[in-house]
Amino acid sequence: MNRSLNDISVTTLKGVGSALADKLGKIGIHSIQDLLFHLPMRYQDRTRVVPIGSLQPNSDVVIQGKVLASEVVMGRRRSLLCRVSDGTGSISLRFFHFTAGQKNNLKPGAEVRCFGEPRRGATGFEIYHPEYKVIQPDAPIDVEETLTPVYPATEGLTQQRIRSLCEQALSLLANEDSLQELLPDTIRQKYRLSPLVAAVKLLHKPPPDISTELLGEGRHPAQQRLAFEELLSHNLSLQQLRKRVQSIGGFAMPPKSQLTDSMLEQLPFSLTGAQQRVMNDISQDMSAIQPMLRLVQGDVGSGKTVVAALAALQAVENGYQAAVMAPTEILAEQHQINFANWLKPLGISMVFLSGKTKGKKRQEVLEQIANGEALVVVGTHALFQDEVHFHKLGLAIIDEQHRFGVHQRMALRKKGEKNGGLPDQLIMTATPIPRTLAMSAYADLDVSVIDELPPGRTPINTVVIGDDRRSEVMQRLKTACLEGRQAYWVCTLIEESEALQCQAAEVTAELLKENLSELSIGLVHGRMKSAEKVEVMKAFKEGHLHLLVATTVIEVGVDVPNSSLMIIENPERLGLAQLHQLRGRVGRGSVASHCLLMYHAPLSRQSKERLQVMRDSSDGFVIAEKDLELRGPGEVLGTRQTGLAQFRVADLERDGDLMESVRNAARELIEQSPECAEPLINRWLGRGEDYANV
Repeated sequence: MNRSLNDISVTTLKGVGSALADKLGKIGIHSIQDLLFHLPMRYQDRTRVVPIGSLQPNSDVVIQGKVLASEVVMGRRRSLLCRVSDGTGSISLRFFHFTAGQKNNLKPGAEVRCFGEPRRGATGFEIYHPEYKVIQPDAPIDVEETLTPVYPATEGLTQQRIRSLCEQALSLLANEDSLQELLPDTIRQKYRLSPLVAAVKLLHKPPPDISTELLGEGRHPAQQRLAFEELLSHNLSLQQLRKRVQSIGGFAMPPKSQLTDSMLEQLPFSLTGAQQRVMNDISQDMSAIQPMLRLVQGDVGSGKTVVAALAALQAVENGYQAAVMAPTEILAEQHQINFANWLKPLGISMVFLSGKTKGKKRQEVLEQIANGEALVVVGTHALFQDEVHFHKLGLAIIDEQHRFGVHQRMALRKKGEKNGGLPDQLIMTATPIPRTLAMSAYADLDVSVIDELPPGRTPINTVVIGDDRRSEVMQRLKTACLEGRQAYWVCTLIEESEALQCQAAEVTAELLKENLSELSIGLVHGRMKSAEKVEVMKAFKEGHLHLLVATTVIEVGVDVPNSSLMIIENPERLGLAQLHQLRGRVGRGSVASHCLLMYHAPLSRQSKERLQVMRDSSDGFVIAEKDLELRGPGEVLGTRQTGLAQFRVADLERDGDLMESVRNAARELIEQSPECAEPLINRWLGRGEDYANV
């Protein structure tokens, strides 16, 4: 058989019709190769019969013995209880769901072989609903020769069924070429990687003496062999895409310094050393003919927007347009205000475009973008709609990239292709991306970090408090506001519904107005008209409001230096990165700032852990690492919907230590065996590589 197992459908296996194929498709299994890479999540040891007298609780075992007694007992729930002994001890088997046939099979005197987990119960050790079979007393002790795999499954797909399909798939591995070894020998030897077929066979059928501890942790050499190859294919796909982008070419936009120098002169502050360093990186990239692909990470409040504005000016000085895209209306409006403050005095024409720009105004804006009159365009995802045509787009600045869907980002990049090249891309995020994740998910990007906060920022004191102390919190809030400080009260998402979230914010605002009549209180939420939101935010920024009640729309980009107190209700509903973003709205002035995380008891173990991290750390990178550990890469990057970082075997948190070797191996493979790259990418990603083409 010379056909690749990737090309052979699971429907060729015995017993797989269209209904079963649909169920397998739900867990990503379409080909025989998919089935072989669908690895067990854990294993059961059915390779030996354990004497009943030596049983320990809470671990699966095989036992064999004679049924001494069997009866239906009436308790809180009716159950069939069988007492089994093997001469070394006795144990009860308990069935809450049973048939007359079972009751008849398990009568006194029957010899049974059982598999299950002993627990302490009303009669001593008990196994609830064990797997069992009645055997002949003198039958040889026939046990499994390898550990029994337990596979990830879905509704209507039993373990027995998946095991039998995997058995069939493994039988096709007799021909070593059917699952081709794509890693060159030099790379396998250098990084001590076992042969692929041997690793796959071992993971589906491990010998009884294997280290179950290593297997359980995903650190067995066979698991690491597959994880390495999968991470390598991701890295190769990103490097290939980078090469493709650079082969198309972009626009050289060297610094002319006139506009940028004018802007720097009029700023009321000096750039930090980190901002200057990152600006130099960007300026150098923009001077080259290859399109810039740069990710700028900077913690909340580190001053990324100024750097973005200076980059936009460098594009404008060279006769190109710059587009600035933000994921939410409120953040896009904030960028519009900041950019206008810095660029309009220099005579730079700007327009704003969002989904809410309608009618005649929209037509005007679209014309100004198309004829090049608008040099800087700020907006939301409306910027990549088909009707938006740029005159000469040279730079796309994308804020909080991970909040956009893949196809949206690709569409914006294509807006610049008509001029014979690709626009430079500057991607900004205030969500620090853990290094292991950046090395994997952003292998096609150069990364700059603004790792220095502007002088004069004060540390934020974070307190975790139960919502049973709400009245106490209100008093504290009142005192702080009457002393001249400003505060936020954030209402978090309710059951993923924006309507309910906005309603909750309205109810909270009314409640606070009743209890704190001395304070002037404003409200902002996602369902308000854009002009209303801007008006409320302006009143808050100018100090006319003591307190702003808001939904998480204020998560990014809102800058009010006098606000020094933030109360976040139900913080357990949010991810760490989002909590860190929200907290970053205070601590922007010189006065001591506080963030109160007001949770609703009882908290899960994971929620307690998350809130503890927030209390202990204000370092965005520490928080991001923890977020990755607790929520997984697809959640952290906001890419569950696109398939990015949804690995089959690899785990970025667990296998982070492989990333350095993977990156080196990718370089070596491209230099020494470039013909292996495409098959590797197809094996692990298929057409999934499109996600990085942005």
